[in-house]
Amino acid sequence: MNILAKAIYEVSHLTGEFLLRSGKVSNEYFDKYLFESQPKLLSEIAENLVKLIPPGTEVLAGLELGGVPVATALSLKSNVPAAFVRKKAKDYATRKLAEGIDIKGKRVCIIEDIVTTGGQVILSAKDLRDAGAIVTDVITVIERNIEGRMKLEEAGLQLHSLFTMEELIAASGQ
Repeated sequence: MNILAKAIYEVSHLTGEFLLRSGKVSNEYFDKYLFESQPKLLSEIAENLVKLIPPGTEVLAGLELGGVPVATALSLKSNVPAAFVRKKAKDYATRKLAEGIDIKGKRVCIIEDIVTTGGQVILSAKDLRDAGAIVTDVITVIERNIEGRMKLEEAGLQLHSLFTMEELIAASGQ
C-alpha cells in the first residue's frame, strides 16, 4: 500500500496556490485527473478499493466528474454495476440524475476521488435518496481532512477511504 500511496502522491501532487471547491485556498493540490488518467495506476487503485465495498452494495455511484472513472474501474474489478451521477439532473432527453443502471430501491455506495469537506457528496447523497436509492456509504481514494468525514457522518454517511492526506505525505517521504 505504501508503494501505491507513493505513486499517487508522485503523479498527482502539485504545489502552488489553488482555490479548492470548498472556497479554501491551499498551497498543495492533488490533481485527481493525473492518477485517474493512467490505466495501470487506476487499475491498482480499484484493486485496493474493492476491499472497501460494503457487503450488500448493489450499485457503485460515481459522482461527476472525478468519481466516474474510479467507479468504472471499481465496477470492472468488483462486478458491481455502476451509475454515473450528475450534479444536476439533465433537463433534456431522459432527464436523469443518475445514468446507467437503475438505482431505485437499491443499496448504493457513492464513489468519489477526493473528499475535502464532503459538500458535494452530501448533496448527491440527498439527490440519490430522493430518487429512491438507499445510500449509507461513501468510498474515496483520498480523504483530504477529518472535516469531510465528520460532515458525512452528520449526514448519515460512513466514509471508507483508501488513503488519508497524511498517509500520502508519509509515503512520499516529505
